[in-house]
Amino acid sequence: MPKNSGFEDTLPLRLFNRRHFLKAAGSAAVLPVVLRGHAAQSSGASANNRINLGVIGMGWQGTGNTQSFLPSEDCQVVAACDIDANHLKAALKMINDNYGNEDCKGYHDYRELLARDDIDAVMIAVPDHWHEIVSTEAARRKKDIYGEKPLAHTIAEQQSIVRAVQQNRIIWQMGSWQRSVPTFHKAAEIVRNGLIGTVTHVEVGLPGGNSDFDDVGKEALAKLAAQGVNAASLEQVVPGTKAWNLLVTDPPPELDYNTWIGPAKMEPYMRARSHKSWRWNYNTGAGELLDWIGHHCDIAHWGLDFDNSGPSEVEGSGELPPANAVWNTAPKYRFELKYPQGVTMTIAGGHPDIKGGVKWIGSEGWVWVDRGGFEASNPAWKQGKYLPRELRKVKLYTSSNHQQNFLDCVRTRQSTVTPVEVGHHSAIPGHLCLISMLTGKKIRWDAKEEKIVGDAEASKLTTREYRAPWKMS
Repeated sequence: MPKNSGFEDTLPLRLFNRRHFLKAAGSAAVLPVVLRGHAAQSSGASANNRINLGVIGMGWQGTGNTQSFLPSEDCQVVAACDIDANHLKAALKMINDNYGNEDCKGYHDYRELLARDDIDAVMIAVPDHWHEIVSTEAARRKKDIYGEKPLAHTIAEQQSIVRAVQQNRIIWQMGSWQRSVPTFHKAAEIVRNGLIGTVTHVEVGLPGGNSDFDDVGKEALAKLAAQGVNAASLEQVVPGTKAWNLLVTDPPPELDYNTWIGPAKMEPYMRARSHKSWRWNYNTGAGELLDWIGHHCDIAHWGLDFDNSGPSEVEGSGELPPANAVWNTAPKYRFELKYPQGVTMTIAGGHPDIKGGVKWIGSEGWVWVDRGGFEASNPAWKQGKYLPRELRKVKLYTSSNHQQNFLDCVRTRQSTVTPVEVGHHSAIPGHLCLISMLTGKKIRWDAKEEKIVGDAEASKLTTREYRAPWKMS
C-alpha cells in the first residue's frame, strides 16, 4: 500500500474557534458552492443540479447514513468505497437499485474515490483509528464531509482534522444527529434560556458493558466451550492461552485485513474484534465511553454553551480488563469533571444511579432528555415539540433533518448544526476520561491551549504511533 500523503502543518496547535474562523474567512464563508458534478452554482436543488456524494465505509453506520441520503433530491451517491468486498457489493446494489441505474462506481481504495473531481462531498464512516487519515485527505481534496463520531481516535488526531477542515474551508457535519431531534433541542434551549436557573451539575449517562453485536462474543465463547475451554467473557481471554489461539483465524477472503488495520498496531485477526466489535479494542476503538461521548456530551455542552470550551479537571476510574484481552475496553466507568462557571459533570456508564442521557441540574429546576424520553421539574415544559416562542430569548440552531442540513450547508457555505469544532470539543472530555482511567491520575486540562498540564506521561496519550507506512497529517 503506498504511503499516505504528507501535510505540512502551518497552524499553531492552539485551535481558534468557529466564530474566529468565519470572521477570518470573511465573505468567502457564505459564497455559494460551485458543484463540480453538474457545474452548478445555484443554491436551489433540482434533478440536474445535485450534489455528487461519495460514501466511504459501508459497514453498519455507513450503510445507515447512506440510506438517509438516498431519498434526497439534493444529492446523488455516485461512488462507494469499502475494503470488505461483501460490504461494497451490497452497498452498490442498494445505491444503484435506488436510482434504477448502474451509475454508482465501487472503490477499494478511498484515495481513488477522493481523486475524482466530480465528487463534491463525502460521507465517512470508517473505524475510529482511520478517521484522521481519511478525513484530512478528503479536506485537502476540497470535499465537504459528513463524518462520524467521535471525531478521531486521539486528541492530536482531532486537532489535525480541525486544522485541515479550517485551512481548506470545508463544510463539516458531525454525525451527532441528536442536535436535529426536537426533544434534545428543546431540552438544551430550556437550559440556555435560564429556565432551570444557574446550572450547578450535569449528569451524562452512557451505556455500560461491551455490546455483543451480531452475537460474535457468544459465538466465540461457544467455540471455546466446544473445545473444552471455559471462559466467562472475552474480557478474560489473553494471548498465550489456548482460548486466544483458538479465536485467532485467517481473515475472511473478502476482507483486506492489512488495510483494515491500517495505521493501528498489527494484531492477529479475530472475528470478535472486526466489524462493529472493533469498538471493544483500544487499538482500534475506545469502548462505549468514546462511542457515545459524541452524542450525550455533545448535547450537554449545547445546553451549557460550552461548544468551544472544555473541562479543567477530570478524574475517575473504570473496571479495566487486562490490556491485552480480546475485549479490553472498560465495561463500567465513572468520572467527575470540573467546568467553567462552577459547573461540575459526572460521566458514567454501567452505574444505575446515573440515568442514560443528559440531566442538567440548576438552582431552580432540572431537565433530563434521552432518545426514549424527556422529563423536567416543570411538567409544562413537556408540552409541545419545541420551546414556546415567548420563552426563547436564546434561540439555538434548528435542524430537523441532519443529512439535509449538511446538504443545505454544502450549497450555502453556512455552518452546519454540528461543525467540526463542535465535534472536537464534544469528544475531548471522553478522551480525557479515558486518559484518567488508563493512568489512574487526575488530569488537568488547559482548554484554551488544548493540552494536559503538568503530566508528561498522560500527555503522551493524547496521540499515538502510526504503523508504517501510514502517517498522521
